[in-house]
Amino acid sequence: MKLMVYSHDGFGLGNIRRMLGICTHLLDSIEKLSILVISGSPMLHSFRLPKRLDYIKLPCLNRGTSGEMFVKYLGIEIDETVKLRSELILSAIANFKPDVFLVDKKPYGVRNELKATVEYLTTELPETPLILILRDILDRPDAIIPEWQKHGYYEAIEKFYHRVLVVGTPEIFDIRQEYQLPPMVAQKVQFCGYIRQQLGCKSPNFIRSELKLTKEEQLILVTPGGGEDGYSLIDTYLSSLALLPTRYQLRSLIVCGPEMPLEQQAALKHKAAVYSQVEIVEFTNDLMSYIAAADVVVAMGGYNTTCEILSASKPAVIVPRIRPSQEQYIRAEHLAKLGVLAAIHPNELTPDILLRSLLQQLHIPNISIPEINLNALPKISQYISSLLAKKNSLIQFCCQ
Repeated sequence: MKLMVYSHDGFGLGNIRRMLGICTHLLDSIEKLSILVISGSPMLHSFRLPKRLDYIKLPCLNRGTSGEMFVKYLGIEIDETVKLRSELILSAIANFKPDVFLVDKKPYGVRNELKATVEYLTTELPETPLILILRDILDRPDAIIPEWQKHGYYEAIEKFYHRVLVVGTPEIFDIRQEYQLPPMVAQKVQFCGYIRQQLGCKSPNFIRSELKLTKEEQLILVTPGGGEDGYSLIDTYLSSLALLPTRYQLRSLIVCGPEMPLEQQAALKHKAAVYSQVEIVEFTNDLMSYIAAADVVVAMGGYNTTCEILSASKPAVIVPRIRPSQEQYIRAEHLAKLGVLAAIHPNELTPDILLRSLLQQLHIPNISIPEINLNALPKISQYISSLLAKKNSLIQFCCQ
């Protein structure tokens, strides 16, 4: 059986990381499944890819902090690039002929590049169900509702999509109410819970040994996700270390992220050079191992990082991104109200406030989060498996 996945990252690496995690679980739980991912992510090749998964790389688009899309590498116009991407996707669908098509985030894709593909599936492969997968929060309702109305997303879901799988819970954010979904669309929504992240490849003891930590030292992990806009968080964190009382023995591992400009990484490394207990690296494909080993995590609060923190039950200080979307801020605010983590609005971020919040989190021995559902992966797998089983039974019946 064949699954095709469309996933686009216009800013950071969150979408493709999340979708690869879902794909890996599907491959582990569904026999004889092959997955073809189609994405414009510039970092797709850096991830460990499981067997029976391959990908088609689209020309990169990027979304700056203003939210406006532009061509990241090619020196051609965006309309020309979108047309090229759209035709590549359509060709892939026509030749791969997936049994299920899983679409991430936008029903018609970036700048409607999926529209021709969605219409093709309806006419040429009507037996292939389209599934839309959404993270828990997209943005503020007053930003999402007019966007969805403008692009006809409500109508697209009602007309073309079999189901909308939400990797979140209605107790934290109910998209049916918040985004005013029409009844015919709302009834297609299935909340799956958040994505529990798998344990890393290395044990916490191995990480502490690798970093040469003493028994008395506490480890602070600082991660701004992809890092494209993570300079301010790391710079403020380094400034906060100058205020640290001498009785604390902290070691800091800072993961800048592969999208952080090299000149910014160089500036941060120069600033960190005066602190012997600070190590800076660009990227790790096993972040979960370091989160599990950390005593506190300081992060920007993307969906994946938040799920990793929840999965490891780690104290955390979140400084959420507020541009081009306020998704991170809304999520961090809700979780802070539950007492799961501490959140600082980026407009209020100072070295003193960050350090005070960090030290408060250091005194929290364990986080208990039984009320947060982390069972998204088995839920998604169960649903996709049932779709494939129904289709396989139909094929066998038709062949008899």
